[in-house]
Amino acid sequence: MKPKIYMNDHVLAGMTMKDTARPEDNNMALHSCENPERVMENRRVLTDWAGVPLSRFVLAHQTHSDRFHKVTADDFGRGADSADTAIPDTDALYTFEPGVLIGSFTADCVPVIFSHEQSGLIGVIHSGWQGTVKEITPKLFRHLQDAENCAPEAFRVQLGAALSQEKFEVDRDVYEKFKALGYADDFVEYNEATGKWHIDNQKTVEAQLLQAGIPADRIVLDRTCTFKSPDGFSYREDKKAGRHLSFIVRKTH
Repeated sequence: MKPKIYMNDHVLAGMTMKDTARPEDNNMALHSCENPERVMENRRVLTDWAGVPLSRFVLAHQTHSDRFHKVTADDFGRGADSADTAIPDTDALYTFEPGVLIGSFTADCVPVIFSHEQSGLIGVIHSGWQGTVKEITPKLFRHLQDAENCAPEAFRVQLGAALSQEKFEVDRDVYEKFKALGYADDFVEYNEATGKWHIDNQKTVEAQLLQAGIPADRIVLDRTCTFKSPDGFSYREDKKAGRHLSFIVRKTH
């Protein structure tokens, strides 16, 4: 188990990566696998590494929506050993509960992992291009400021490994959705030779965070391309690809 470590002080946050030495290359997703028991073997290795039992994992059934869910003690264990018990139709999770690991599955999409130093809140967002154009990230951060009284300057945000602009090639319909945002033009390039547009989804999400009031020096981007890196699962490269799990847990000691 060699996840990327993004935060490791009062919270432990990271992203599991592809590992050819592990079953199914360290795939963490029950909804996209060849053998569920092999995925569970990988998850059990993660539980040992992180020091968090599966009974305190909470995972969602992601649908490229703009919906988010506040995790409470009633949710502990949901999605941990069965996709059927995952939080339904949800692409972002947050919690104030200590010692619970929440996570987001990706294979090219942008994982947004964050903590709030003043309140102890932690969260994860799955922002594929559909979530980005639906503005799931700014919607959640506005909610956290308005409903949970979280000052934006106290957030720390990590954007995990994702598909690079070079490899994120789209047709006009997707380009026009990013164009309609009004602030993504700097992150779009047109390739005249192919008639395609290339979009930097990570930088678009970063712009959304900045607009939500998160200071630039509180946002970190991992520019590893999930398509080009041997450590990455890429749906663009392989429709049967496994999934990374971007996770965060607030330590209890």
